Amino acid sequence: MEYTNNKYFVIDFDSTFTKVEALDVLGEIALEGKADKTERLKEIKEITDEGMNGSLTFRESLVKRLEILDAHQKHLPKLVDELKKQVSKSFQRNKEFFKNYKDKIFIISNGFKDFIVPIVNEYHIKTENVYANSFEFDKSGNITGFDQNNALSVNGGKAKQLKDLDLQGDVYVIGDGYTDYEIKAAGMANKFYAFTENVKRDNVLEKADHIAPSLDEFLYLNKMNTAISYPKNRINVLLLENIHPHAVEVLKEEGYNVEVYPAGLDENELCEKIKGVSILGIRSKTQVTAKVLENADRLISVGAFCIGTNQVDLEACLKKGVAVFNAPFSNTRSVVEMAIAEIIVLYRGLFDRATAMHDGQWNKSASGSYEIRGKNLGIVGYGNIGAQLSVVAEALGLNVYYYDIQEKLALGNAKKCATLKELLSSVDIVTLHVDGRKENKNMIGEREFQWMKDGMIFINLSRGHVVDIEALQKNIDEGKIVGTAIDVFPQEPKSNSEEFISKLRGSKNTILTPHIGGSTQEAQENIAEFVPNKIMDYINTGSTSNSVNFPNLQLPALENAHRLIHIHHNVPGILAQINQVLADHEINIVGQYLKTNEVIGYVITDIDKAYDRELIKALRSIDHTVKFRVLY
Repeated sequence: MEYTNNKYFVIDFDSTFTKVEALDVLGEIALEGKADKTERLKEIKEITDEGMNGSLTFRESLVKRLEILDAHQKHLPKLVDELKKQVSKSFQRNKEFFKNYKDKIFIISNGFKDFIVPIVNEYHIKTENVYANSFEFDKSGNITGFDQNNALSVNGGKAKQLKDLDLQGDVYVIGDGYTDYEIKAAGMANKFYAFTENVKRDNVLEKADHIAPSLDEFLYLNKMNTAISYPKNRINVLLLENIHPHAVEVLKEEGYNVEVYPAGLDENELCEKIKGVSILGIRSKTQVTAKVLENADRLISVGAFCIGTNQVDLEACLKKGVAVFNAPFSNTRSVVEMAIAEIIVLYRGLFDRATAMHDGQWNKSASGSYEIRGKNLGIVGYGNIGAQLSVVAEALGLNVYYYDIQEKLALGNAKKCATLKELLSSVDIVTLHVDGRKENKNMIGEREFQWMKDGMIFINLSRGHVVDIEALQKNIDEGKIVGTAIDVFPQEPKSNSEEFISKLRGSKNTILTPHIGGSTQEAQENIAEFVPNKIMDYINTGSTSNSVNFPNLQLPALENAHRLIHIHHNVPGILAQINQVLADHEINIVGQYLKTNEVIGYVITDIDKAYDRELIKALRSIDHTVKFRVLY
């Protein structure tokens, strides 16, 4: 082939073009219904790994696997169908690359043409550019072996195949296995990129010129057009406070570089840790302050994996162009169930009775034990949790009263109280479900306790600082409060290894829990799904739906255009300047969306694909620009 100054791309198939090893999948299909399926599949995988890491010759690996497979020609169409679903995500989104370079892309694989060709053809790769093994069949269609004269059936076969091709130009190899590195080692390639989107092999990584966690990264490094603006693996995510593993899976699946830290961080620790981080995930302990944000050199978004956001300086985030998302509904049911459970437990005195039983005390008595039916429940804060608690409590026979500073429609037969004093003096049980705004600090103190009846049940599942703990302790000791359940505290340990200290420890008929009102598997999984998806939607499309600090914009899908995202201080004339810059560069606007609040303006402009770098430079240079980015 007589090419000069050309680039060629040699790509592996198994675990690179697809997420899986094809023979492993074929094993799943061929061995279906066999009694020893599990054992055989495990053996196949072990042999595959031995062949990939170089501890077994490839031919030995291939012969052994085919013997175990017991496969037939009829299994191949089903295999192809399955493999089409398993094409690596970054390959799927970069179909344009394969189309543009179809003459320069070669699939060189130790796999088999029988299933490779139908897959890669759909990505514009020519059949004649696929070099792989071929199955051999007996008269009945059973797979009996492979063409042993094919160079790709032995170790070093990829390098030999490439040598025979004699490509005149720069050769870049993308693969996940040792056999891909051997091409570079034999001098047949300029660079070897270890592809790690699906599997990481340490002995391969240490040999690579570059590590490519995705095809996007390879294209970005080589200054080639990609389907996305910036490789996701270069976007660093920091998740603190034992955020549910599902969130980690969701973000890693998207391709982000995710670091997990089990505890909260104090301000100085976070100031250091936040550097280089684009997405920060927290729960309730970590404070995202203005000082932290000053050190956040790349921060795009903060995810609060909980309901409240008072631990985040929303105004400072807004001024820095950082969108904040939370999970306002995801753990509502969990908190409601815990409140109901604690009301019942406290009215029956079950906590103290159970503790006494563990100490060997048998105290069978109805003294101090009551049903909850007919009691008056006072709900302070009639938001998502308070309103749902109202419905469930009424169904159990409680009379429901509520108080909220905002006008809220009563559900069922709930009665609205005009003042907090009216509610506290009318009920037998009070449960707090307010937010953590600073105005709510010590909203329940000595004065409020004196408004209550004697013999009250008191529950706080909202925020620790809304209750004066010393006043609560005094009223427990004096007998005004006869049952208490507290889940949140003014000072909480940063991690599970730190001691919990509180004056409430040891109090009679008092349930103390470690901020777990929303900590059920269902709630944490819901949050772990909801928050990352909101953040990813913001990064991928610019949509700010459900952001707690940004102007909310729900945007249509981007098709055949670039999306320009411009965040600026809310001063007059910015939109006019943006459009003037676009006009000066003769850019056609496909769609434009604007929303503002008192601090920032958020402008989304979709343009057709023709633009130059000077346009981007000009838009970044507009006065009062806070952040600017481009989406493909």
